[in-house]
Amino acid sequence: MHELPNIDLLGLSCKNYTKNELKFSTAKIKELLKLVSGWEVNQSTDESAIPFIYRDFKFKDYYQTLAFINAVVWIVHQEDHHPEITIRYNTCHIEFSTHSIKGLSLNDFICAAKINHI
Repeated sequence: MHELPNIDLLGLSCKNYTKNELKFSTAKIKELLKLVSGWEVNQSTDESAIPFIYRDFKFKDYYQTLAFINAVVWIVHQEDHHPEITIRYNTCHIEFSTHSIKGLSLNDFICAAKINHI
């Protein structure tokens, strides 16, 4: 099991997970959410739905939104962990999940922390 009390998500890098690795429990997800302010977990009642964390970022205008997106793209490319991104004029919606395990992994929270740090 992962230790969390003094975890530094900014100092970690993403790793490749296989479908045989365990995804995080609901309790572990709640613990990790405390480390990435502003992010939430989807609340689907569909048991077949893959859980994800998400956050909306708001900006003054389209230029600032795109500048932010460019920074996000640089981070996720370095981590090789790619989110779903929806862009509007002054809003960016980002969702992370780990598709290889059909759940949430530490990678999702590492990237969320690094994006929060922009």
